[in-house]
Amino acid sequence: QVQLVESGGGLVQAGDSLRLSCTASGLTFSEYAMGWFRQAPGKEREFVAGIIRRGGGSQLYADSVKGRFTISRDNAKTTVYLHIDKLEPEDTAVYYCAADTSFHKIVEVHVPDYWGQGTQVTVSS
Repeated sequence: QVQLVESGGGLVQAGDSLRLSCTASGLTFSEYAMGWFRQAPGKEREFVAGIIRRGGGSQLYADSVKGRFTISRDNAKTTVYLHIDKLEPEDTAVYYCAADTSFHKIVEVHVPDYWGQGTQVTVSS
């Protein structure tokens, strides 16, 4: 049974930095592309960032977060991270981790096979 468990969310101030973590189990982590999505209140869930499997040498970001968000992975810890710099109130959302063997399904069509339960990030101004 595949499980993705996010952590690291919370209430932060605008301008702060934050690192979200997602630890996976029940899958061969290195063989999965990983991604982060978010859903703000009253809005649809949107793609944020994706990283290819194995070495993670290629990442893709939504235009709205380029330059402030960094996705990375540690295969030994079966964990993917999302580092967020200079948080803005508009970043307030539930952040979801996702996994799929297909990078395309995460970053292009946004229908990965597996989802985490989400972690809330609230940014106060």
